[in-house]
Amino acid sequence: MSSRLFAETYPELDPEKLPAHVAVIMDGNGRWATRRKLSRINGHNKATDAVRATVRVSREIGIPYLTLYAFSTENWERPKEEVAALMLLLKKFLRSEEKELVDNNIRLNAIGQIDRLPKDSRKVLDHAMAVTRDNTGMVLTLALSYGSRDEITKAVRNISSDVLNHKVSIDSISPELISRYLDTGEMPDPDLVIRTSGEMRISNFLMWQIAYAELYFTETLWPDFNEAEFIAILKKYQQRDRRFGKVPVLQYK
Repeated sequence: MSSRLFAETYPELDPEKLPAHVAVIMDGNGRWATRRKLSRINGHNKATDAVRATVRVSREIGIPYLTLYAFSTENWERPKEEVAALMLLLKKFLRSEEKELVDNNIRLNAIGQIDRLPKDSRKVLDHAMAVTRDNTGMVLTLALSYGSRDEITKAVRNISSDVLNHKVSIDSISPELISRYLDTGEMPDPDLVIRTSGEMRISNFLMWQIAYAELYFTETLWPDFNEAEFIAILKKYQQRDRRFGKVPVLQYK
């Protein structure tokens, strides 16, 4: 999008102050359905509209990385019928959106215990990632069967193994090295984390990576999340003073 078109379409945003990486904890599907006396599955189905809107806006305005918390390691404990429905919905969504991902130069990525997904879901996911592998416009990451504690534990094991095999020295272990061993090692840390549904917790999501991220909690249930609210949140993000633990120089004068 040209600078002029950006200014006309999104006059409230500064294109120079957009977050490089937005992460979203998509919460509230079940409550959305319950309030309408529908099944939880109806809530999950409706939620795909919010996913599409968020991906499209992110791509349009030029956010390089978008990560969506789609299914946690704890979600496996939900009723079997709901888990099966979510896996079916994942397949349907990936198949329906594959062409748009390709046409819009979006690369699909996935983090988490992907090997725990059913074989048919994993096959569709692998295919979508393969056909979008060379896309360069934006990276869309789905956190599937993901848990931050599991991710960090795995990183510690891999670093320990590399130390024992003399691939890494103990003295070289640093925050930067640890970051490279995480599932997100090839992307920048999130600048902004959004959680819907009014819950104010991060629920085992990217705990290492969001150390200095701006957090935004909205009462909106995820199926009702839309472009207008996303833009409003980005505007508020741009108004925040990100100091990363430092004090502005002017305060010393």
